[in-house]
Amino acid sequence: MAEELGLSPTDATLVAAAISELARNIVHYAEKGEILIRVVRNGHRHGVTIEARDEGPGMADTRLAVQEGSSSFGGLGLGLSGVRRIMDQFDITSQPGRGTTITVTKWR
Repeated sequence: MAEELGLSPTDATLVAAAISELARNIVHYAEKGEILIRVVRNGHRHGVTIEARDEGPGMADTRLAVQEGSSSFGGLGLGLSGVRRIMDQFDITSQPGRGTTITVTKWR
């Protein structure tokens, strides 16, 4: 989809990496979730938006969760901070006990 929109091969790879990391988080941390991928347009530009929603434990502090080096389970803490770094837009909302939604966009 990213390549069809005219994103460079590098940007298409970054989109795939973001999807992979967001899906891994759903599998690892949540009981149930989904990933939605859609084309978005804003004036003359267009891109790909990925929305990852889960019904997992949620996060008490989303700012901490996206800081480089922050990990809930002893990992390197590069997952969400990496996704935020490689995408053009990043938004996260979470409620403890209710789940998390992360929406990212890569623009052309």
